[in-house]
Amino acid sequence: MNAAKVPRHVAIVMDGNGRWARLRHRPRSFGHNAGRKAVREVIEGCLRQGVEALTLFAFSSENWQRPEEEVGALMQLFLRALDKEVEELHGHGVRLRFIGELAAFDEALQRRIRAAMARTAGNAKLQLNIAVNYGGRWDVVQAARRAATAVARGELRAEDIDEATLGRWMCLGELPPLDLFIRTGGESRVSNFLLWQLAYAELYFTDTLWPDFDQACLARAIEDYARRERRYGRTGEQVAQA
Repeated sequence: MNAAKVPRHVAIVMDGNGRWARLRHRPRSFGHNAGRKAVREVIEGCLRQGVEALTLFAFSSENWQRPEEEVGALMQLFLRALDKEVEELHGHGVRLRFIGELAAFDEALQRRIRAAMARTAGNAKLQLNIAVNYGGRWDVVQAARRAATAVARGELRAEDIDEATLGRWMCLGELPPLDLFIRTGGESRVSNFLLWQLAYAELYFTDTLWPDFDQACLARAIEDYARRERRYGRTGEQVAQA
């Protein structure tokens, strides 16, 4: 595929683990564990296709409302994944980063998160962002707070705050703009994920449950993206002449 047609930044809501497990008469934790294979597939697919940044929605701020047993299983899955996957990611040149309110997690998990980010900090082949305890509205609020703090300190005038200024304080503000949003599992909503960053992204929804999402599924999503005309408010004629 023409490199110009490949999205620079892809984000995915990894939905369907629980339903995948239920179809097999297994607990939801079985589905979450099976989803790890899909994560590896997508990372490998992005590396192959030349995607620069991949952002995965692993645990939303609303997920704390799930049954305590499931939340506990997810936390243990994070711990095991950090212990097992970081060296492999590092070997592939992947920079790992976590976004969200990380202070809500216990200290053991926070230590592993910090160590994983430090270990891969010098890599640049793929920027892999894991959103944990993240919400799009929270992201906007934390950026607004940072702007307010800068104004209070006299570092910034309120009238100078514009989209570009606020955007720099949003999570992922230093990465390429989000090009392609994918949601698996058959639902057609964004679920409070990357609300600011989604402004001009192309949306792609698939019925495929997350544990069944592989490199071929990713390739189909990217091919669909490549066929779209991204106008950013212009007419088709203007885009053709650009």
